[in-house]
Amino acid sequence: MGQMKIGAVVLAGGKGTRMHSRVQKQYRMLTGKPLILYALEAFEHSQVDHMVLVVGQGERERVCQEILGSCRFDKLMAVTEGGRERYHSVYAGLQALQGCDYVLIHDGARPLVTEDIISRAIQGALDYQACVAAMPVKDTIKKGDQDGFAAGSLDRSCLWQIQTPQAFSYSLIRTAYDWIMEEEERQTGITDDAMAVESYGGCRVKLVEGSYENLKVTTPEDMVIAEALLQCRGIDPESELL
Repeated sequence: MGQMKIGAVVLAGGKGTRMHSRVQKQYRMLTGKPLILYALEAFEHSQVDHMVLVVGQGERERVCQEILGSCRFDKLMAVTEGGRERYHSVYAGLQALQGCDYVLIHDGARPLVTEDIISRAIQGALDYQACVAAMPVKDTIKKGDQDGFAAGSLDRSCLWQIQTPQAFSYSLIRTAYDWIMEEEERQTGITDDAMAVESYGGCRVKLVEGSYENLKVTTPEDMVIAEALLQCRGIDPESELL
């Protein structure tokens, strides 16, 4: 990308309570290696120049030794600890990537991200300053009332399933997060990075093509699906790590 520097924040600080496992989902074994390594490998082979892995508080030493110890990631410039909420972890990653012109933010629990998705996100950031990987929803979506009854249907043609990576000019996303972190009340309801930019204002967020395979591993069933999809790609469960 010439003199332009592109960074990536890969988030691996989630607790994964819905996985019902003592091992956090991002470190569970998936076809022979820890789940988090798949996202790191995708970014390692992409147009990204630098990566930062954000882990949970108190986990840095263990992750470096037990998860990354036998791997080689030339683009991984730092492993840093995040905070209580997702936006705290993103902010820590952004601080570690100062000097980049653009940044991608990705949930490490999405192991099926591809170089093509990453490339589209980068181009979206170059063209629009802010974009998110997304796919049109397949199912009918209904609103529910407080008593658990259907209270109307939403227009499916206007609904998108938001994924990661989400990509931005560094100055835009950093300014938005600086603004959010100034006051606690601004942090309410911020569940992804597009919402941070939308709350701050000043830029519309473009939807770029993700993939229906780019699922977020949240439940035990998701692990089964992810493994099946990886095997369809020809991933050998016995293959060695980088």
